[in-house]
Amino acid sequence: MTTDHQVAFFLRELERGDTWRRAAAAKGLGKLGGSEHAAVLMRAAADPAPEVREGAAVGLGRLGVRAAGAKVLPGLMADDDPWVRRQASLASLRLGLRGREVVDAYARLLGDPDHHLRINALEGLLELGVPGDVPALLRLMGDPHYGIWGRARAMVSLFKDDPEVEAELVRTARWGADAARVPALWMLPDRHVDRLLPSLVKDLAGGPSSEVRCAVAFRLASRDRPQAQDAVFNALAAERDPQVATQLLFRLGRSGDERLLEPASRWLGDERAGPAAAAALGSVRGKAATRLLRAVLTDPATPAPILAAAATAYGELGSWDAVWLLLPLLDHAAPEVYAGALRGLDALADTGFRPWERAAVARALVPRLDTRPILVGVAERVLTGLAEALPGLRQLVDRTASPLVRAAALSLLDPHLATDAHTVDDLPLFVRHLDDADGWVRRTAARGIAHWVKETHTIPPGAERLRDLLTALEPDPAGFVREAAAEALRALDDCQNEAGSTPS
Repeated sequence: MTTDHQVAFFLRELERGDTWRRAAAAKGLGKLGGSEHAAVLMRAAADPAPEVREGAAVGLGRLGVRAAGAKVLPGLMADDDPWVRRQASLASLRLGLRGREVVDAYARLLGDPDHHLRINALEGLLELGVPGDVPALLRLMGDPHYGIWGRARAMVSLFKDDPEVEAELVRTARWGADAARVPALWMLPDRHVDRLLPSLVKDLAGGPSSEVRCAVAFRLASRDRPQAQDAVFNALAAERDPQVATQLLFRLGRSGDERLLEPASRWLGDERAGPAAAAALGSVRGKAATRLLRAVLTDPATPAPILAAAATAYGELGSWDAVWLLLPLLDHAAPEVYAGALRGLDALADTGFRPWERAAVARALVPRLDTRPILVGVAERVLTGLAEALPGLRQLVDRTASPLVRAAALSLLDPHLATDAHTVDDLPLFVRHLDDADGWVRRTAARGIAHWVKETHTIPPGAERLRDLLTALEPDPAGFVREAAAEALRALDDCQNEAGSTPS
């Protein structure tokens, strides 16, 4: 059957076919027909059967005649049947319809019970560059469907400078339903927080949901006004909900305020709020905080999340026994405890380990570099400058299968960071890894050679072969490798020039 015959067939079916045949004919006519058939589909859009109206909406979207679509699709988007509304909105999007009637149609769909239609409405309004029904848009920030609340929040952020949107955001942050109020509080411009301060302080003291109180805590804790800070501390002292207490402790945890001591000690044993309480105690410092954290670290019944946070906080305190309490935790079965202990050691490394601690830290960490690759960067910071770690690192370089660990070990062997009696013998380790498959390892090896030459002031054995190996890295695909190789070549040139200018 030719296209003309098919079109003729569809036209006949639209006149005398049953409901389903008329609906199919409307869709088919939209696919194969021309602009001259737009009037036929417009008549079909008024058919008493919703299936035919749905087919007409699909057909108009396919036909591509915008003028015809603009006349009937906004009306179909208000149809009693949800499938008609859905296909009409999709056709409108497909045709890229514009105008006041289209905006109003999309705005109505923001409150449609069908979540697909709410999504279509948001997409249409975004395409048109207007917020539509502003109160409805703000309510959708609390919609249960991610595809809706995610789009709604993105649109509110996009239109945040619109006076109507800003005013509705303030209203929602103060009086909206909890689900929409939470994101509104997070998004509220700072200039409005002080104006709402009395209301927010009252809400923080109790009443709304825990999610709202957490959002209020976030906004108040970021304000440096005494009234706001006092309200957050008072709320923490009276709080009984672990979720809200966690948020309050987290927000106040870096203040170091002594008012944290009592509530933090009260929540320290709670599995949800305990980690935030431990971090808060670390900021308070003092004998009482140290004693509480030490008790947590030495109690075998302490849950892993609390133990991990306490380990990090105790390292930040820098207590005299911190190293000896943290090193055993590196063998804990829970990975998060290992991470917490390692971060505690990292904090101690900032001020430097005591002479009698250095070897113990090196012995504990070097073998574990190869077991927790995700934390290699933290371990590398802890071991930086520890000459006691160098013997183990020399063995690890060629033994590990992890490029990340190999690069870290070579970096720590760099004489620019730490040296011992065997540093002068490290050059072959760097040279062997100039052709490593991993770019970061090649970079680290080249930088190690550069620093080895600079620190030892020695022309390496086989300098010409080494120069050839470094020159071979000049076309390396990684720019950072090329830069490191160039640095090593300059170091060789400088060393050879110094040697040539030294009087014999």
